[in-house]
Amino acid sequence: MPDVPAAVSRALRAAPPDQLVEAADRVVRSRLAVARTDVFLADYRITGLWPVLDPDLPDAGFLACQGVAQRCFSSQQPVLDARDDGHCRVWVPLTAWGERLGVLLVELTGPADAQTVASIGEVGDELATALRAADRETDRYRRARRRERLSMAAEMQWDLLPGRSVRHHAFLLAGQLEPAYGVGGDHFDWSVDSDRLTVTVLNGTGTGMSAALLTTLTVNAMRNARRSGGGLVEQAELASDTIHYQHRGRRHVATLLLTVDTVTGRVRAVDAGSPHLLRVRGAAVTPIELERQLPLGMFAETRYDVQEFDLEPGDRLFVVSDGVYDAQPGGQEAYGERAMARSMRSTRLQPATEAVGTVMRELFAYHAEADLRDDAVVVCLDWVGVSGQGER
Repeated sequence: MPDVPAAVSRALRAAPPDQLVEAADRVVRSRLAVARTDVFLADYRITGLWPVLDPDLPDAGFLACQGVAQRCFSSQQPVLDARDDGHCRVWVPLTAWGERLGVLLVELTGPADAQTVASIGEVGDELATALRAADRETDRYRRARRRERLSMAAEMQWDLLPGRSVRHHAFLLAGQLEPAYGVGGDHFDWSVDSDRLTVTVLNGTGTGMSAALLTTLTVNAMRNARRSGGGLVEQAELASDTIHYQHRGRRHVATLLLTVDTVTGRVRAVDAGSPHLLRVRGAAVTPIELERQLPLGMFAETRYDVQEFDLEPGDRLFVVSDGVYDAQPGGQEAYGERAMARSMRSTRLQPATEAVGTVMRELFAYHAEADLRDDAVVVCLDWVGVSGQGER
């Protein structure tokens, strides 16, 4: 059995990008006593897990396994489900570099021992990495994830994202966009490089395609500066100049730029507009007050200053756009005044990957399940620190 992950790895490298699940299925079936396998991928709103090999799975069978699959996905731990017929379903997470893709199901014809479960877990790791790499080469897995058609603006936004979560020995970072199938301008981006994490959150202006095009221009300008070795100031100033020369001050983008030293926990920030930064430390939710500077693109040759603060192990940072903080459905009190802080406190026992969904669900509940009037983005950073103290 120890050779199963190695055999799967070889098969995945040889398979076409749209046939990865079938390649893994053939190897697992040939080496283990297996009744069936399948891969379930998380949808864009992370509200469900949907089959790839058996997309026509009967609703009754699908709903019966949803709770177990969701438990595996949320906990990021293997889950065993013994059946009355003597079979044992083993569910393992499909996660690559902290990006939660879904779960792998392997239904054994007999009981599962620890060695078999560990071997299936390694198969899941191999498959997740291959699926992440193949996503640029085939549409198959993206089709499985979407429950409805994306707007053109949303298609651009999701394609521009770095991912929805990333794990590092010093932190766990996650983000979510809403409305998932119709988002326009709000966005987030990040990059892990040596001892530095860079995170940007954009509060896009406008709606639809015009907002998506402006965000695309902004993100790529900041990436251009970052990938050329530029720091936060260079990233902000290049993006600001690029937007201004394109739109002559008629359009601008409120943006928060952060870098975190993954050794010391020192944060450097450029606040160019409205995304709000909040820290959860213990039971306290505290806004981090930064000097708010001009949004990117408002004026030519705008110059930006950096501010700094420190993280302690166990700290959690939330960055939210005004679609979250200032939401006022039906003339109610703004969501950010009390309800947002309450929802953030309620996530203390959840990892960042679950916390972003909790805040978004609370936002939808605050809207009485009505469609959001504005785009909303939530980014959550759990700071562990080099020592690992404070890890959730």
